[in-house]
Amino acid sequence: MDDMKQIVLTYVKNEYLEDEEEELTYDTPLISGGIVDSFSMVSLKRFLENKYKISIPDDKATPEAFDSVNKIVTLVQSFLK
Repeated sequence: MDDMKQIVLTYVKNEYLEDEEEELTYDTPLISGGIVDSFSMVSLKRFLENKYKISIPDDKATPEAFDSVNKIVTLVQSFLK
């Protein structure tokens, strides 16, 4: 689980943060904090589906479910077999 958290955190930092010095934790609000927008959420969802060989239904890919690394990891784990 810690590996998955780090992978998601690194992806978000590399893809969505312009300032590499900006602090990002597992609980940083991503959507409500303005780091990830709805378009970026779609690319993040696609990344997760490809990386973990899962399919996340659109009705489960909510802004609330994608609002922190911890929430994203919980969502992804719910689809792992």
